[in-house]
Amino acid sequence: MEERCSKKIIDSQSEEAFLRCATVILPYLNPAELASISSTCKTLYQISKLVTSRRTSDASRGIENLPIPFLNPIAGGKSEPYSYFIYSPTQTARVGPEIRQPWGSDGDASLYGKEGRPDPFLFRVEGASGCDCARGCGDGCNCLTADGFLLTRECGPSCSCDSMCGNRVSQGGVMTRLKIAKDERKGWGLFAAELIPSGQFVCEYAGELLSTKEARQRQQTYDKPASNGHVTPALLVVKEHLPSGNTCMRINIDATRIGNIARFINHSCDGGNLDTVITRSSGALLPRICFFASRNIQENEELAFSYGDVRLDPNGQPCFCSSSCCAGILPSEHT
Repeated sequence: MEERCSKKIIDSQSEEAFLRCATVILPYLNPAELASISSTCKTLYQISKLVTSRRTSDASRGIENLPIPFLNPIAGGKSEPYSYFIYSPTQTARVGPEIRQPWGSDGDASLYGKEGRPDPFLFRVEGASGCDCARGCGDGCNCLTADGFLLTRECGPSCSCDSMCGNRVSQGGVMTRLKIAKDERKGWGLFAAELIPSGQFVCEYAGELLSTKEARQRQQTYDKPASNGHVTPALLVVKEHLPSGNTCMRINIDATRIGNIARFINHSCDGGNLDTVITRSSGALLPRICFFASRNIQENEELAFSYGDVRLDPNGQPCFCSSSCCAGILPSEHT
């Protein structure tokens, strides 16, 4: 009798240890790995189901201020309830393909620990000067100077003001309700889940910051459907020009594997409802690419911007923006 009780206690302890281990490991698996392991036993199936449910409920892993759910109405969404990628709310340095990130666990919100969101400035300028508005920035703040309609300045790492400053609107993450929904032709797209007033900051374009050489190499890979598989490229190239027309700076941000919810924003030939704004901050070496509402955006309306001028490419991807001026083909960057 004592042996039988001891065996039950050992079995109970082993099962508890197994469950603890599984709940830690499974959130690191990609969808294919998760589906494979879920078929091995009922317990792992239930844990996998919970992981999938949590992933579907928030693409941002709890990092953003509000959850951003996936909605797939196609065939009940059973075939693809969410899109798998590594989440980064800000620009990040180029990383290797072996990187893993837990997604779908109880601790998604603590992904960055007690420090909260990562620093929005990847590189800083040592010794740079900024404003000294210790009590908040007003009309006299030097950082409030605008350099153009699509080029703005914000306070940055060299300024005395804190994160609550009103001139840091793009640095606190997503502040409006959004959702990601799937269309049979376009694939995943980003939608407003509430009214977004004109001028409201929506999100920045986050991902791996690449050199032009690396960006060109990746684009060549993405242009080959055979090697691309089911990956949807999200490489954004932004060029800042001098008045003469010559390129002053080129920014390459690849959100294909690592990025934020901006990777789901689709193209519109009429310019869409978002303004692409180059945002500079005092003390930051590199600008950030941010999106602001160009007009009032209604609830359930898809968010879109122009990817650039259309280059006629017989092998180009078809455009399904349905605007009155749709060119029928997506813009492509000839690098």
